[in-house]
Amino acid sequence: MKEIKVKIKQMPAAAGLPLPQYMTKGAAGMDLTAAVKEDVPIGPGERRLIPTGIQLALPAGFEGQVRPRSGLAVEHGLSILNTPGTIDADYRGEIKVLLLNLGEETFVVRRGDRIAQLVISPVVKGVLALEMELKETARGEGGFGHTGR
Repeated sequence: MKEIKVKIKQMPAAAGLPLPQYMTKGAAGMDLTAAVKEDVPIGPGERRLIPTGIQLALPAGFEGQVRPRSGLAVEHGLSILNTPGTIDADYRGEIKVLLLNLGEETFVVRRGDRIAQLVISPVVKGVLALEMELKETARGEGGFGHTGR
């Protein structure tokens, strides 16, 4: 697995919390923790922006993808509203996670809870070339649900 150096700043609100880390050797994502001062309840159908207390300096040509944690999804119906959330290489603000409760019960986010995962991925820039016609394919304009169930 290729490794790149990613600079990180831990803000005062995250003092005492662990830095994002891979929980297993083969994990693709690092767990992000909640840097909340007090418990944050999220009722069914509600969303809350949860701070992580970290800032990143991703190298040019890379992005950070903030994704839901599968355990929170299956056990509590918790997801991320804009998933995957993109952290651009030139963004230097605090990383925050927009949690959405799709479950039937209130979920309480507590300080230090692992709330999301961060995947670092390479980015390819597309160069658009305007054309009057595009080459036909067997699929054509078939979109949502075109292959059936």
